[in-house]
Amino acid sequence: MLEGMIRESIGSGSAKRLRRDGYLTANIYANGVENVQAAFKRGDFIKAVRRKEGLTFPVKVADKEFNVVIQEYQLHPVNGDVLHVDLRVALPGQVTNYLVPVETTGTPKGLKNKGVLMLQKKRLKVRGAIENVPSKFVLDVTDLDRDDAILIRDMEAPAECRLMDRADVAVVGVIKAK
Repeated sequence: MLEGMIRESIGSGSAKRLRRDGYLTANIYANGVENVQAAFKRGDFIKAVRRKEGLTFPVKVADKEFNVVIQEYQLHPVNGDVLHVDLRVALPGQVTNYLVPVETTGTPKGLKNKGVLMLQKKRLKVRGAIENVPSKFVLDVTDLDRDDAILIRDMEAPAECRLMDRADVAVVGVIKAK
């Protein structure tokens, strides 16, 4: 379980001091839950995110345990380090929007026809309760030829969930190589 500390003061000066000491600032929130301003060791946070099994992972801040989902993160513009992260508490039964990753399997037959596989949407917005939301979408791209694509409307939404992106948006496709 990832352990963090509560930030005493909220401001840019204290955030810069924390970042200099190797910490990552975070905001933990949900409807009906009091906001928590926290800080985590950057390396521990990255390790916890990489080894998580599903969409959620547990964190502990000042004797409170939360099951959270990464809602948004901010990167440093030059070196790409994670500076700040917004964590939404995943409350069972509460319907909200989640960003679910997309994964592809197979080799498209369009690659033999001088095509390139393009993943346009790395994450899809899904509305539902956390227990109904899948941990990831797996798309089989073996039947895609050049100039073919899988759109949002071609995908099946999980039970009691809704895909919130526009129906005509391409998730993955094979385009002509230059």
